[in-house]
Amino acid sequence: MPPIPITIVTGFLGSGKTTLILNLIPQLPKDYKLALLKNEFGDLKIDSQLASSSAIGGVQELLNGCICCNLVGQLGDALDTLRQDVEPDRIIIETSGSAFPATLAMEVNRLGRESSHYALDGVIVVIDVENWQGYDDTSYTAKLQAKYTDLIVFNKWEHVSERRYEDCLDRVGDLELQVANVKSEKGRVDLAVLLGLDSAMAKKMDLEHVLDPSDGHQHDHGAHHQSEVEVLSVSLSARKGDERGVNLEALAEFLFSAPKDEVYRIKAIMSASRPPAASDGTRTAPSSEAMDKTARYILNWAFGRWSFTPLISTSGMSDHQSILRMTIICARYEAEKWRKRILTDRLLKLEDAGEDDDLHIERLS
Repeated sequence: MPPIPITIVTGFLGSGKTTLILNLIPQLPKDYKLALLKNEFGDLKIDSQLASSSAIGGVQELLNGCICCNLVGQLGDALDTLRQDVEPDRIIIETSGSAFPATLAMEVNRLGRESSHYALDGVIVVIDVENWQGYDDTSYTAKLQAKYTDLIVFNKWEHVSERRYEDCLDRVGDLELQVANVKSEKGRVDLAVLLGLDSAMAKKMDLEHVLDPSDGHQHDHGAHHQSEVEVLSVSLSARKGDERGVNLEALAEFLFSAPKDEVYRIKAIMSASRPPAASDGTRTAPSSEAMDKTARYILNWAFGRWSFTPLISTSGMSDHQSILRMTIICARYEAEKWRKRILTDRLLKLEDAGEDDDLHIERLS
């Protein structure tokens, strides 16, 4: 079984974390199952009752403390309960309070290494632009901890002046963070930015179209999204009957070189003649029957970390299939630079590439 992806959503009380999660649910495949692990200060469970009524498969609560601090020791038991009782496709950890997410992220990584049941997909910090006054602590230690932030979502920016929003950007700069950031649209951020591609999502969406944002699943809400991120769609094909896979050395160079404040997410379905290496060096082999031939993998790159998951079924793929189908989500004004670099440096190509590579890169937004 592939590990369950975990997304951490953190921020001060009232910043809009639960709204962000609830706006995510309608964007997911109908039978995709989320589980929610959250903490509150005190005994109020209003947010959890709201989440429970909104098609989330299960809720686990850790009350009366900060999950980043004194409740970390309970995290493994809470995740295991959700994994066994709910069997979720993804777990979202929602945590309130002023603590940085570093301790929590490190604990998720430790549990993942020790059990192979979990994998950290992203750490999202929600900031209420209307009320946030900046970080209480801008020390060197705080700067180190803040590096575990992958994405900042600016919420409630519609209620303030442009000057107020610029002040928030300056306060984020106090920690010298080179981090992805987007504005929400009344508490909504696109699925493609918030979540990576996992095996359950690939199975429960049309495999041929899961990486095609132009189908409307991810781009149905107007120009605001297009102003926040830019999207490249990549296809790499070979002649019918060609059994070569992606050149893994060139691909690794691309994945290592992409800065997380320029490239937010990379998602792909690809063929490889040998197990590719994740960012931590691990390799996951395909099923035994696929060991002696080119196998299909899901690539999920999120804010500088990446993993490969063997794709069990390739039903519905054509004979003249793409060796690689990829979506690259970039920060504003970065897509054209990365399109040119991929083409110029040949960062995406076939094994033993000659002149028969058929590489297409299209900017979608």
